Amino acid sequence: MSAIVDRLVKYCRIPSQSNPQTSATVPSTASQFAMVEALAEDLRALGALDVRVDEHAYLTAHWPASPGLGDLPALGFCCHVDTAFQSYGDPVFPQVRRYEGGELVIGTGRDGRTVAISPATNPQLAHMVGWELVTTDGTSLLGGDDKAGDAACLELLARLKADPALPHPRLSLAFVPDEEIGHGAALLDLEAFGAPWGYTIDGGPLGEICYETFNAVEAHVRAHGVSVHTGTAKGHMVNASEAIMRFHQLLPAAERPEYTEGYDGFYFLERLEGSCEEAVADYIIRDHDRRKVEQRMQVMRQAVRLVNGQYGSEVLEIEMSEQYRNLADVVTRPENAHLIANAKAAFAACGVEPYCVPMRGGTDGSQLSFRGFPCINLSACYYNAHGVREFVPVPELERLVDVLVELVGLYARPQRG
Repeated sequence: MSAIVDRLVKYCRIPSQSNPQTSATVPSTASQFAMVEALAEDLRALGALDVRVDEHAYLTAHWPASPGLGDLPALGFCCHVDTAFQSYGDPVFPQVRRYEGGELVIGTGRDGRTVAISPATNPQLAHMVGWELVTTDGTSLLGGDDKAGDAACLELLARLKADPALPHPRLSLAFVPDEEIGHGAALLDLEAFGAPWGYTIDGGPLGEICYETFNAVEAHVRAHGVSVHTGTAKGHMVNASEAIMRFHQLLPAAERPEYTEGYDGFYFLERLEGSCEEAVADYIIRDHDRRKVEQRMQVMRQAVRLVNGQYGSEVLEIEMSEQYRNLADVVTRPENAHLIANAKAAFAACGVEPYCVPMRGGTDGSQLSFRGFPCINLSACYYNAHGVREFVPVPELERLVDVLVELVGLYARPQRG
């Protein structure tokens, strides 16, 4: 296996799921420290400078500029160390499989059913015949989101170390926790990070460039019921779970993730727990248009009022908070035009056709850009993220490192807007 595959397999074996139920603490899970410590050890072995892990599992480091380029602005890269909580993620058993066409059986799931990657759901497999793919054994997600990005960043430094003639400015590197639960780079010390702009590496297929994301809001709906013996419940019982169900039915059914695409926004019921006395529903609201997000928030408030009116009491309460905003509001400003132009040029120089997608999600770049560090998102070469069929094609991941080498070379000269 190539060095980057060794890195990816090593990192994927380290469980590091984040947990929305413990998000009040950063990181939300102690396991994320194991991942950042492994990365820190590898960074030190490569010769990175200022390698530091803080009390919140933020890992930062720097790489010195090529001789004579120390006066140029630093270029930043950011990846996350946590993996998604929506699927099994501990333990993880990565494997490297050669794809020979058709359906690729990767293992047996926890329910005893065969798990396969199929061209029916991944037509991209048509051009991957003969390639090696990194998958799991079917019992967990892989964690290529975003450990493929982590591995690519480390391999970029290995390339620069192996060939000092490759030009580049000073590089600032950040590996952050809890991106999957909307926290991400919130506590990253940007002054110490020391880069005016850069890139997150946390996207899909090779060639993907993202400078548009959703605006994101999370909503927590709580129902307070009254439990009474069912034999004497008439006129007295208030079923909290039933109240949540009434609320959910008032949201537009056609505006759920499974019925939307492109620039369509949605309401997503992420978690539901309940009994007669207490019930809780956690939602996320997404839309590229901020005004539409606000309209969706108003729909939810109206639904709460309607259900409470039906019961004649304050059975439901709702809390909503912003998670992140559309990246495009910052990075499409004229002074940041080089971010998109250089990304396209780097892919093209490596024979990869770049394409821009409106991301149906968010990245650490969304948060960072509004904090004063404009950055767009690049491919990390993972497919089927957040599930047991996740995979990373080895040739794409290796080519991504070529792209990053080209990209840092483009920043080895002053930038214009």
